[in-house]
Amino acid sequence: MSTRHVPAQIGDLPPIGRPANGALLEAGITTLAQVATHRRRDLLAMHGVGPKAVDLLAAALAEQGLTFAS
Repeated sequence: MSTRHVPAQIGDLPPIGRPANGALLEAGITTLAQVATHRRRDLLAMHGVGPKAVDLLAAALAEQGLTFAS
């Protein structure tokens, strides 16, 4: 799947790369609050979402006082 038409940044998510953004958009995830409802391992299981993207999301969640679901 081409990520050429995927935005570089979506909602209040940090810039995590187009492949990861595409995977999150496909899953209907566009905000940090929505990210917080998912487990780290579930995000990593999405094609295009790697450890670096998840670490960036974790840092952004922490800044908002949020964490991944357990």
